[in-house]
This record gives sequence, structure tokens and C-alpha cells, in this order.
Amino acid sequence: MFVIIGFVVVIISVLGGFILEGGHVLVLLQWAEFVIIGGVAAGALLISTPKPILSKIVNNALGTMKAKLYTQEDYLELLRLMYELFQTARVKGLLTLEPHVEKPEESELFNRYDVITQNHHAMNYLADSLKLLVVGGVPALELELMMDADLETQAEEEGKPPASLNKIGDSLPGMGIVAAVLGIIITMGSIGGPAAEVGHKVAAALVGTFLGILMCYGFLGPLATQIEYQSWYTERFLHCIKAGVVAYAKGMAPIVAVEFARRVIFNDFRPSFADVEEACRAIKVK
Repeated sequence: MFVIIGFVVVIISVLGGFILEGGHVLVLLQWAEFVIIGGVAAGALLISTPKPILSKIVNNALGTMKAKLYTQEDYLELLRLMYELFQTARVKGLLTLEPHVEKPEESELFNRYDVITQNHHAMNYLADSLKLLVVGGVPALELELMMDADLETQAEEEGKPPASLNKIGDSLPGMGIVAAVLGIIITMGSIGGPAAEVGHKVAAALVGTFLGILMCYGFLGPLATQIEYQSWYTERFLHCIKAGVVAYAKGMAPIVAVEFARRVIFNDFRPSFADVEEACRAIKVK
């Protein structure tokens, strides 16, 4: 929602200032400039970006329009889930977790927590990590290294779409210059004509430079930054899972392992120790 609001603010600010200066908005509607800049940008993106990254760029860009950050309540729900899993393993034995981690999407325990069932990657990350504890033979240190490797891979993968978008955004001023030069070439062909006609063609050419710079710094650059932040917050959710699982694997009590997980949550979304303790103590494992 804020992305859409931001786009609207940018447009209103530019057009509003232009009108206040006595400009006519219709002068900016040079469709040929839009075609040149938009077409060159799309073509450059197709040339430079593999198909899987293109798909991610589209999905991530659309995702920013309705992006939802993990709230304090979401993190509290995740901590409760981890506590219930750890406490179940402690009371009934690790093997009782096997049906839950083998098919988490069918697990009654997992399905009680929407925050994890609505994020399949996070659910698989948690289930696959716990699966290694269930089958045994993986020391806590190696488990931590494996989970870190997973996080590093995802961070690298999620960093490619905004990086590609940033490169195209950075090239837009140059594409605007290309459109402007083409406009000047056309203008030079009419240099002997009426002054009004020549002036109109020069203005149309300058619109190309204007559009390239505006699209770079007003739209694509900020959009790429927003995608980076969304990935950043998603990754922190996985770090919370990793901290809790690793702490439990090292022999910590369930409530202590959950506290390890709580400490890696950003302060803006971190539930208090008392809230976590109260929520976890309310869970009864028989």
C-alpha cells in the first residue's frame, strides 16, 4: 500500500510543481519517448536477466504492493510453535516429531499456527531442520552450519532480483538521453521550419531525458530498495527459526531455546520476555 502511495506522491509532486511553474501537462505526453525508453528498458532486462530471475522480479514487484511485515503477534505465534515442538520432543521423545516434520502440511500441530502454514519456505526450513534431529547423527555444530548455508543461499538468491532491477534503473537516464538524441536528430531535420515547430520538437526531445531520470530515481530505484527490505525482513524470520532449533539441538531447555530465538528478532517486532513466557506456559503437552 505504501508503495502505491509513494508512486502517487511522486507523480503529484512532479506534475504539481510543473503546473505551478506554468507548464502544460499535455506537453509531457510524448508517447514516442515512452515507447523508446520503456522498450529499451524492457529489452535490456530481457537480455541481461535469466528467466527465473525475471519471474522473481515480477512476483516481488507485485508483492510490494500488498507486502505484509511479520508483526509482533506473528513472531509470538512462531515462538509458541517452536516451544510446543521442543516440549513435545522433550516429554514424548524426538521420534514423536517424525510425523509432524515428514509432512508438515498435514500436521495437526503445524496447522494450529497460521504464521507458518502460510509461509511454505519457512515451514519446510523448520521441518527439514528438525528432521535432522529426529533421524539423529547430526551434531549441533554441523546442524548450525547447514542452516547457515541455507540462509546464505536464500539471501544470495533473493538479492538477484533487486540487483537486476537496480541496474536497469541506473541505465534509465542513459536511455533517456538516447531518446533525447533521437528527438534532436528529428529536430535538426526541421531546423529551417517555423520557430514554434522547432521549439516543440526540442521540448519533446527533452522530455526523454526527463522521463529517464524520473523513472530511475522516482520509481525503479525505490522499488528495488523496497524489494531488498522485504527480503531482509523475511530472512530475519528464518534467523529466528534457526536460533531456536540450534539452541534446542545444543541441549537447552525448550523455554531457553525459545528465548534464544526471541533475541534475534528486530526490536520493532520483538515480543517481551513476559509475553513469551506467558504464551508458552499456557501450552500443555501431555
